[in-house]
Amino acid sequence: MDAFFYIIPVVMMTFIAFMAYRVLSRWLRIRSAWNSGLTAEARCLKTFTTVSESMGEHSRVRTTIHHVYEFRTHDGDAIRFEEEDGPMTTVEGDFVTVYYTDGPNVVATAHAPGQRVKQAAAGLGLLAFLGVVFAFCVFFMVTYHQFSTDPSFPTP
Repeated sequence: MDAFFYIIPVVMMTFIAFMAYRVLSRWLRIRSAWNSGLTAEARCLKTFTTVSESMGEHSRVRTTIHHVYEFRTHDGDAIRFEEEDGPMTTVEGDFVTVYYTDGPNVVATAHAPGQRVKQAAAGLGLLAFLGVVFAFCVFFMVTYHQFSTDPSFPTP
């Protein structure tokens, strides 16, 4: 039974570390596309939405808009990518400016560099939340260990 109080927090901490890695890597990829200085004109090939519903005391529906863009790099390579949370005013057939990195793994974004502060604040807020949950898991395991090894604490 004691293992349960160690295994569950470790699983949660592993998931939290993975999520933090994903947030950081996405932020760094978009930042590298903005800092590369390379731009191109891309065409919106498709727009679609996904709907996710969270159940609980108050059910909530979250709609995410996706855009599929295609552009040519300065080398002439055709690149197609999908991006979430773009402007709802961009529809199929529209042309937008994309920022991309050069090299074998092209990273591209249609988000304007003017959103750097918003992107950084959202990423740091999410990382702070994940850090608090991670710290709580560590605190829980340490506290449980102290109570479970304390001879003055009654055990059933």
